Amino acid sequence: MPTHRRKSVYERAVRISHAYLGPAAERFIDRQVRSHLHKEPETITEKDLSRLIGWIRLAVSLLSDDIQVVDEYIGQLEQLTHEAWTQES
Repeated sequence: MPTHRRKSVYERAVRISHAYLGPAAERFIDRQVRSHLHKEPETITEKDLSRLIGWIRLAVSLLSDDIQVVDEYIGQLEQLTHEAWTQES
């Protein structure tokens, strides 16, 4: 029986970000975490998400005038704080 490893907060944030930022997602998240949370990206936890999402909202708002897309992206990230995620098969 295969065991399923739960994806880390970092992996989930990058996966969501990839849908909006494409191949730049990992680098973007890494930069936000290191610059604003002063942590290594792989060490972030659910407790870090609120601060991280605030910084991501600010950065993405500077990159895009499409508030609907920004709100959608942030909404997806905010779900990380409210849902119990499981590893997808």
